[in-house]
Amino acid sequence: MAAVYSLFIINKSGGLIFYKDYGSSGRMDTNDSLRVASLWHSMHAISQQLSPTVGCSGIELLEADTFDLHCFQSLTGTKFFVVSEPGTQHMEALLKVIYELYTDYVLKNPFYEMEMPIRCELFDLNLSQAVQKDRVALLGR
Repeated sequence: MAAVYSLFIINKSGGLIFYKDYGSSGRMDTNDSLRVASLWHSMHAISQQLSPTVGCSGIELLEADTFDLHCFQSLTGTKFFVVSEPGTQHMEALLKVIYELYTDYVLKNPFYEMEMPIRCELFDLNLSQAVQKDRVALLGR
């Protein structure tokens, strides 16, 4: 049973630039993953505007019966969100690790163009290791 079902990275204009599925059931096709990313971007933007709290940065956690959705938004507007098992703890730390991997392996890649889909083998490899390490840490708790 996987703690992390999937990972999405959305650029500041709402385009899906990275999607990785870690769950074994309920896999989404490309169109569904694009719809989820677009919907989340819109909900996040609307929540910032409707929040009664000044300086609200948007939805950070969405809890449902069958999943939790944790979100981290960078200062540049890029959103990282993880869909995980309900009640999974410490996803904020995993999202920050994913952001660090993004800055180290994607943004520093001279062949990567901003706002374009991420195709970086080192990022994929280190991301898989980080998610696997997080799963092992969750089993030890």
